[in-house]
Formats: sequence, structure tokens, C-alpha cells
Amino acid sequence: MNIEDFSLDFFSLEGKNAIVTGGNSGLGQAFAMALAKAGANIFIASFIDDEGETQKTLEKEGIKTSFLQCDLTKAGTPAQVVNSCVETFGSVDILVNNAGMCINEPDVTKFDRSKWDPMVALNLTAAFELSHEVSKVMIPQKSGKIINICSMFSFLGGQWSPAYSATKHGIAGLTKAYCDELAQFDIQVNGIAPGYYATEITTATRANPESNQRVLNHIPANRWGQTQDLMGAMVFLASKASSYVNGHVLAVDGGYLMR
Repeated sequence: MNIEDFSLDFFSLEGKNAIVTGGNSGLGQAFAMALAKAGANIFIASFIDDEGETQKTLEKEGIKTSFLQCDLTKAGTPAQVVNSCVETFGSVDILVNNAGMCINEPDVTKFDRSKWDPMVALNLTAAFELSHEVSKVMIPQKSGKIINICSMFSFLGGQWSPAYSATKHGIAGLTKAYCDELAQFDIQVNGIAPGYYATEITTATRANPESNQRVLNHIPANRWGQTQDLMGAMVFLASKASSYVNGHVLAVDGGYLMR
């Protein structure tokens, strides 16, 4: 390929079909919107039912949507999600493993299996099972993108939730392992590690001047991330533009890890 052959069309997702788990709330909603704006049809699998509000917003971009309310940790559900997307849209070209949870417990001696098990089941095992099931579709078509949502705690320790850090380290490892397995089929498996973002879940931290400044002191960009800061990275990793990027975890953190 000559350099003249490169085009901004490499970033287009027109005609592609994407599964976004947890795609109708939080950062997942921003990921779904980013893919929709680039032209992809969106299949949302989520435990939360927002009564179609996210679908209505996405469809304004001229794409098709579908929604399945489900518990991704229930046996057989990941296969159901993948099969439903294929039945609805005809294929799966992009899988975004976004759904996750975090249970905090300041007293580490009280962070037991009742807190550990559900987090491992959703944050790690469900992502593995979805990747496993979607690989059965992507390998025969010899193309595909799997994008795992990692975290700053894919690199760091972190207090109050050992399962969160453990599962986010695990999803980074799964990203690398599945890259090694699937790259031969022209399937790219990468991760996005968001830094600290101004979302509903961080409202209390941002409202407290002391905790807010503590976070800002760690971010060279000197601001909290906005959801749109993640959207370009998502489109890039989902598109032809990243066809030789594989097994990478992209930190979108304003430089947090550098300080």
C-alpha cells in the first residue's frame, strides 16, 4: 500500500455491527455513541433497562440499534448476546466489553468472597465468555475488533476493592492473550484504560475540594476527563485505522500514569 492510499475513510464504521455491553449507561453510553457516529449499528446488552432512551438517541445518527436486557454472568447469556446480534444484524464486527462493577470496602478484612465473586464474574469471566463466543463468528469472517475496557487499576494497586484491581489487571492480560490467539485471523484485540472522568460515579469526589484537588494533583492535564475524550480512541480502535495495533492497552488519562 502506498501512502497515497490512506484515507480518512479508514476511520469509518459504516455498515459494521457492534456489541457494547453496558452500553446504555455511564461511559458505555459514550462508547456506543462514538461507534454510532462513525456509522456502526449498535447492539446493547445490559442489566439496566433505560426504556429505550439510549436507542432513541443513537438512532438519530441514522444507524440501527437493538437491546437485550440480560445478566451477563448467567450461564449461556454471552452466547445468547452474540447469537442475537448475528440474527439481528447479520454479523458481529466489533465487541466492546464495557460492563463492570466495583464494590468498595474500606476494611480489607471485610472484603470477602461475597464481594469478590460477583466482581470477578462480571468484570472478567463475562468478558472472557463474550470474547470466546464472538471469536467463533470473527474467525470464519477473518476480521473483527475486540475492545476491552480496562482501568488505571490495570496498572496500579488501589485500596478498598482488591477485586477491582485484580479483575482490571486480568482484563489487560486477557487482551494480550487473545491478541496472541486471534491476530493470525486479522482480528485486533485492544484495551482502553480511562483515567479519572467527570461522571455521575465521581460526583462526590469532585464535590469535595480536598479529594478533588488530590486527583487533579496527579493529572498533568490538570482537569478531569470528559466522556468525549474517550470517543476518538474508541473509534480508532474499532476501525481499519488501527489494523496493525494489537494487544495494546491505551491509557486515556490526561497523563495520570506519568505522575
